[in-house]
Parts: sequence; structure tokens; C-alpha cells
Amino acid sequence: MNRLNAAMKITGFNHRNDREKDDFYATPATATQALLNVENFNGAVFEPCCGQGHISEVLLKNGYQVESSDLVDRGYGTPRIDFLMETKQRENIITNPPYGKLAVQFAAHANEIAKNKVALLLKLQFLEGVERRAFFARTPPARVHVFSHRQSLMKNGETFAGGMMALAWFVWEKDYSGSPQLGWL
Repeated sequence: MNRLNAAMKITGFNHRNDREKDDFYATPATATQALLNVENFNGAVFEPCCGQGHISEVLLKNGYQVESSDLVDRGYGTPRIDFLMETKQRENIITNPPYGKLAVQFAAHANEIAKNKVALLLKLQFLEGVERRAFFARTPPARVHVFSHRQSLMKNGETFAGGMMALAWFVWEKDYSGSPQLGWL
């Protein structure tokens, strides 16, 4: 059993049957474009939770070289790649990781293998918690770009109406130290 499935089983993932299997909530193109409007990435980008390619396609349209993979085969990128087992260094990582118990693990691992920058689309509440405070003390983000309007992620890759979550792009730069800058999108 891979780490993602093990964590979901332990935490009672989807116990009410109201969450998408494997936490598949795709990122609307506007959310990715909002990031690219305020951040530049030097070099290629690795998208390790590519789903159906929503983030990857926006990156490609903006001229980035993109490597896409996912643990689940959704018909885009290289399937059955467990990001938490990746050891190959990448220049930049941009993704919308599963928000459950693996968010800190994804952020920590992305920062270990990225040479330049990491951008993760996370719930604003990622700022809370004792474990996260310790993580931020070791690995502070350079910037946090908060969406002014709640975002509607795409449930199972399909658009639905109504902003559901307070989200932000958390951006780390290699060897950054200090307090993060806070901005709004």
C-alpha cells in the first residue's frame, strides 16, 4: 500500500463519502495563472500531482518546460509515481497536493528536492498547527499569495459553482531565510 492510500485509511479518509477519491480536486486555470502573474520560475517545472493536467497545461501555455506525473493514472503525465519516494532533483516544483495529513510531508519533500523554487496550492489553514510551525521555522516560505475570493476547485476534474475554500499559493525559494511576505491575488 502506498503512503497516500495508507494515510487515507488511517485518518478515516472519505468516511462520509463526500470527498473525492484520492483527494482529486483539480486546479482551475485561473488559479495557476494568478500564481504566474506574480511569480517567475527559472528553469523547468515538475508537477507531481498532475491529475488531468490542469496546472501543467497552464504552465506549458506560459512557455515553461513541464514534467508531469501522478500517483493515480488520470490519462495525463507519467502515472503511478509516488512523489514522496522521488529522489531526483528538480529545478522547480508547482503542484496542488493532497490536503490531508500529507500536506506537510509534500511541502518538506518538495523543498528537499527542488533546486530553485516550490509553489504549493494549499488551504490557508496550512499556516496553523504545532507541526507546521516547526516546519516553517526550519523552512520558511518566501511568500504566501492569498486568494481574495474563495476558490472553487474542480471536483473530480469537473467545474462546479461556488467558492468553497480559502486558498493560497505558498512559495519557497532555496536558501531563503526570514519572514514570509504576504500578498493577495
